[in-house]
Amino acid sequence: MELNWSTFLLEILNFLILVWLLSRFLFRPVQDALARRKAQAEAIIANADAIRAEAETLRGRYESRLQDWEAEKQAARDELQQELKEERERRLAALGEELEQNRRKEEAVAARQREDRLRHDQALCLEQGAKFASRLLSSCASPDLQTRLVDLALGHLQVLAAPSAEALRLALASSREPVDVKSAFPLSPEQRNRLAATLGDLCGMTPDCRFSEEPALLAGLRITVGPWVLHASLADELRAFAESAHDSA
Repeated sequence: MELNWSTFLLEILNFLILVWLLSRFLFRPVQDALARRKAQAEAIIANADAIRAEAETLRGRYESRLQDWEAEKQAARDELQQELKEERERRLAALGEELEQNRRKEEAVAARQREDRLRHDQALCLEQGAKFASRLLSSCASPDLQTRLVDLALGHLQVLAAPSAEALRLALASSREPVDVKSAFPLSPEQRNRLAATLGDLCGMTPDCRFSEEPALLAGLRITVGPWVLHASLADELRAFAESAHDSA
């Protein structure tokens, strides 16, 4: 079999033309399509990476915000607990103060009640004592007791303080009414003379005395000189004792 070089060359030429045609009309479009698909895939991947990165950023922000929110909630709870604690302490302090005020008020009321009861008991005791002393002294009233009371009254008149003596002297000198002398029992002439003489020494003149009996005085006498009243009787002393007892109660 002889080699036909012309045919061989034609076959080679046909092959080269086929390779050129395939390269131009098949491989290059396929490569361009593959390149475009690759570029699209890379763009999609880059976009996905960007979306994933953004998602990671958003998740980080969300987690950070969630942590901040938890911290804010914990701070709000702590602040609320502190406010509740302070309010509870304030109310407990106010309640304690109110209870203390009520206790002081109750103690004051109880003390006042004790004082009132004590004053009442004292007044009752003094009243009973005054009644007892009145009954006792009333049973002891006698002319002898009156004599001692008269002597005591004359002694007091003789030692009157200067202002009192001057006032009594002016009353004796200016009074147009006689000196009213009342006694529980009749005074003896000697007692009447002593009384008139003592009053005369005070005013420098012999006063006009009017003597009378008043059994309610029990014992002793009562001397009235104008606006002045000199008490030296058992009844007046008992009444003064009862009044002082009532005032002290």
